[in-house]
Amino acid sequence: MISALAHLARSARVGFVLAREGALALVDPSVLPPAARALIALGRLIERRGAGSSATRLAAALTRLGPSYVKFGQFLATRPDVVGMKIAEDLSALQDRMAPFPMAQARAAIETAHGKPVEAIFVDFSEPVAAASIAQVHRARLNDGSEVAVKILRPGIRDRFHRDLASMRFGAQLAEARSPEARRLRFVAIVETLARSVTMEMDLRLEAAALSEFIENTKEDADFRVPAPDWQLTAREMLVDEWIDGIRLSDVEALRAAGHDLQALGRNVIQSFLKHAIRDGFFHADMHPGNLFVDAQGRLVAVDGGIMGRLGHKERRFLAEILFGFITRDYRRVAEVHFEAGYVPAHHSIDDFAQAIRAVGEPIHDKRADEISMAKVLTLLFEITGLFDMVTRTELVMLQKTMVVVEGVARTLDPHLDMWTTAEPVVRDWLTRNLGPIGKLEDAGRSVRTLAASLANLPETVGRAERVLGQLEDSSRHGFSLDEASVQAIGRAEAARNRWGNWALWLIAALLAWKVFFD
Repeated sequence: MISALAHLARSARVGFVLAREGALALVDPSVLPPAARALIALGRLIERRGAGSSATRLAAALTRLGPSYVKFGQFLATRPDVVGMKIAEDLSALQDRMAPFPMAQARAAIETAHGKPVEAIFVDFSEPVAAASIAQVHRARLNDGSEVAVKILRPGIRDRFHRDLASMRFGAQLAEARSPEARRLRFVAIVETLARSVTMEMDLRLEAAALSEFIENTKEDADFRVPAPDWQLTAREMLVDEWIDGIRLSDVEALRAAGHDLQALGRNVIQSFLKHAIRDGFFHADMHPGNLFVDAQGRLVAVDGGIMGRLGHKERRFLAEILFGFITRDYRRVAEVHFEAGYVPAHHSIDDFAQAIRAVGEPIHDKRADEISMAKVLTLLFEITGLFDMVTRTELVMLQKTMVVVEGVARTLDPHLDMWTTAEPVVRDWLTRNLGPIGKLEDAGRSVRTLAASLANLPETVGRAERVLGQLEDSSRHGFSLDEASVQAIGRAEAARNRWGNWALWLIAALLAWKVFFD
């Protein structure tokens, strides 16, 4: 009960900050139930005057709420199916820039990790050059003269994220208990995905491992590279990797002045991302311009491996076939792949879904990148997913959103870039390799190994099946029943959940009213 009250108090504070900063203006009350509409109207009464445009209101509120909510906002920017494309676009501009923590704390973290003074590890150690919600970065020089980037976690950040995520989880559970749409969009799963992502980000050894795997996957790519981690100096609280001297991809004039081919760089951004996603099944999921550089050799360099995405072999095959179907306008095949993958429930019509997919694909063919609104394309795509009862696939939404970000980056380099023509060689090569004779042999080999493992476990599986069948036969004769204590416990739990939901709404309303009349 105490923890529930704490969650309610934190949720009330979040609601007040969102209302005060004017973020509630982004909510469409017409789609909400009456009680929620009343809360939105009440919240608009305390809206701060001159709160700014809609593009800045939500970002300002999340920044005021602190690092956990800045990270949550960035994560929601990858979920336009949940928040809508307009809010997702606004959140995409949210800058993960926080005030740096003191140098004394940074030095203390290094000394704790290695048990010796900073001067014994680094010849030079700079003031912070960048500070974000989870960590900050320093430039340093080793004894051998090489320059490195030192990423250090914020002190106490784990406890703060743990507390805030618990409140987010509480709110998501309340929403799913009352809204079928919230259950379809899987609010609880969204919070759990964020929790897993943040947990991995806060162990910098795991980020070093991601960089190491990324390097291994791309070692043959002549036009792409990743900074190598220093495993001897990396610890849970700090990551040390090579310092990148290059030009940020956002600085187009500097790239042009250095003599780089901007059109070739634009193609490289798109094709590198697709290679990583389709060929390797492991891609950088935060490819905004601040994380991309061009080195003196003209290679694209991606830094910050904190947020990475994964796709299994089947998902990569489906992705490649879907993209190729769009490229060749084979909408029937695109629809069939969605059904084969289980993305669309079997009770729907393949022909109807192919017709819906055509409505997405046809308007964007034979158009330049500067003539296509990928926001509109994604909006239509997500409307179709709701129409055909498609359950949210987190890994695919992250992939789609990253693809939009990558295309936006490429467009700054080449406004006339054609997404489909640029993607076609990568997709075709992968399909030829994996769906051709060699790919069929590899699939057969995987199937044989899976079959062999199943046969080895066959006696144990048969024994379990016999026991389950016996239990089912017994239950079919005597019926399935719950004892009285279980029924009463279920009733109590449901009643308690409803009471807490109602108390949460009234508490938030009371706090907002108090602010209106007594501020």
